[in-house]
Amino acid sequence: MLDAPDVAVLTRFYSELRGWPVWKQDAEGSALDLGEGVAYLTIQHNPDYVRPVWPATPGHQQMMLHLDFEVTDLDEAVARALALGAELPEHQPQEDVRVLLDPAGHPFCLYT
Repeated sequence: MLDAPDVAVLTRFYSELRGWPVWKQDAEGSALDLGEGVAYLTIQHNPDYVRPVWPATPGHQQMMLHLDFEVTDLDEAVARALALGAELPEHQPQEDVRVLLDPAGHPFCLYT
């Protein structure tokens, strides 16, 4: 489950990024169907959400988790994520991995 200030924005982002259909959605939350019948990515509205910083900085909101997605073409996948509203931070710790930030600021990784 990811907290977000805007459920619709984050739901649309991950649905389009991964091709996951929206199973249910309202103003308070949503669930994306990962196609396995036992796993869902859920997003819940949190009006007090504080965007994490990347890379981690003492005294600032830390990320609580990050998602990793394997891709076959890293440059193409990064371009697609950026077109959907992701951000590419300057700090990138590995050559074959790209850390991006979703529209709510949650870090996620694309890797080959």
